[in-house]
Amino acid sequence: MDKTTPAVALRGITKTFGPVVANDHVDLDIRRGEILALLGENGSGKTTLMNMLSGIYYPDEGQIFIDGEEVSIRSPKDAFDHKIGMIHQHFKLVDVLTATENIILGLEKRGRLDLKAAARRIREICDAYGFVIDPDQKIYEMSVSQKQTVEIVKVLYRGADILILDEPTAVLTPQETDRLFAVLRSMREDGKAIVIITHKMHEVLDLSDRVAVLRKGQYIGEMATKDTNAQEMTDMMVGRSVSLNIRRPDPVDPKPRIVVEGLTVRSPEGVLKLEDVSFEIRSGEILGIAGISGSGQKELLEAIAGLQRVESGDIWYVEDDGTKDRLIGKDPLEIQKLGVALSFVPEDRLGMGLVANMDLSDNMMLRSFREGHSVFTDRKHPHDLAEKVVDELEVNTPGVSTMVRRLSGGNVQKVLVGREISSAPKVLLTAYAVRGLDINSSYTIYDLLNRQKEAGVAVVYVGEDLDVLLELADRIVVLCGGRVSGTVDGRTADKNEVGLMMTRLGGGKELA
Repeated sequence: MDKTTPAVALRGITKTFGPVVANDHVDLDIRRGEILALLGENGSGKTTLMNMLSGIYYPDEGQIFIDGEEVSIRSPKDAFDHKIGMIHQHFKLVDVLTATENIILGLEKRGRLDLKAAARRIREICDAYGFVIDPDQKIYEMSVSQKQTVEIVKVLYRGADILILDEPTAVLTPQETDRLFAVLRSMREDGKAIVIITHKMHEVLDLSDRVAVLRKGQYIGEMATKDTNAQEMTDMMVGRSVSLNIRRPDPVDPKPRIVVEGLTVRSPEGVLKLEDVSFEIRSGEILGIAGISGSGQKELLEAIAGLQRVESGDIWYVEDDGTKDRLIGKDPLEIQKLGVALSFVPEDRLGMGLVANMDLSDNMMLRSFREGHSVFTDRKHPHDLAEKVVDELEVNTPGVSTMVRRLSGGNVQKVLVGREISSAPKVLLTAYAVRGLDINSSYTIYDLLNRQKEAGVAVVYVGEDLDVLLELADRIVVLCGGRVSGTVDGRTADKNEVGLMMTRLGGGKELA
């Protein structure tokens, strides 16, 4: 085989879903000993293209060549036979099994399973690339990064030398991201072909050798990473020039709006989720909440919104004249009437207040609109409001009568955030508001949050990207294992310091 022959050559790949063209005659090469970053806005066809390579979808047209030979990939098993492995955003692991059991699950083996031999082989793979996992540890005992490691080792154990990683750093701390990148570089040196799908431009510049850009299902072009920059890549993805600066206006007359005192919350199963958490949310300010996945962020916001039972502690809503209303004991509707709006974007985006089988207009009616100035000026008619949200947030939809279930995840997210902002809240609680959104859509949301702050709203932003938190937030409360490990100034905080605070208690300087 000629060394110049790509590990994978996609030629004329086309995939449609009904009237939607996800990929339109795409040509793409993936080479050994190289990390390729695949970029594009939401709905540009990146994941669909890679899903055809990993056997989840089958192309309507086009050819796939592996090492110069045309192949047909009709299932994930076919992909593994061609040494292709994909690590998805949402891990496909069985919680009650060990790492070893998950890694060998589904492999055809005659005779008795030899778990000890499998564990030995897993340790060899870990030693070769610098992974750190215990083959005998149960999945439910692992951190997010350990679970991701198991997924990567799983495809390597099956012999993959072409690896695809979809948003691999979405829920990792800076330190965990650095470890993952070191492993990926080690795999590249070993001659593996690696593709990463990511929205984080600084990671693209730090890790990749080459960048390929898709836009609206079409292949736009490629370049060597060393010859480009974040601005050029973003402009190629969007098709026009986009500003990459997150504004951070000064806080507007900040005063305490929500005061949380000694909050302790347990799950229905009795697991401690928050312990003795105290801080305040101020009007005219964006408060960031940082923490690794599962550190209590969800429970904290739901407790403030009245959706989570509180074991002990207090939550107070402070009126403009300084009088306090106790939120504990109030139901969500009573809290909503005070002006507390929760825009929570979980992995199941339709689980928090959007009805999949209703159209955009009807989903707007699910929110009882209160009096007050709104970003979207006309709140009287749900149809008009839906059109404002679609226009303001550039929601990709045929019209406001489209069923929500027909929208992509990113567009569902825009509708959800837009609807909460349109309710003219005094407190806006946002969790993962830009999760999975492309860079252009994300900056639209950041701008909307800043506009809320400038209107005197107390904004809480729970996010996974520390770089964004440090650019957007005025103050950042850091959670570690359900406790506050410190509060830092967003303008002066050090990224690595915050990353360390996310993984161990203490170390942060307290702010007034």
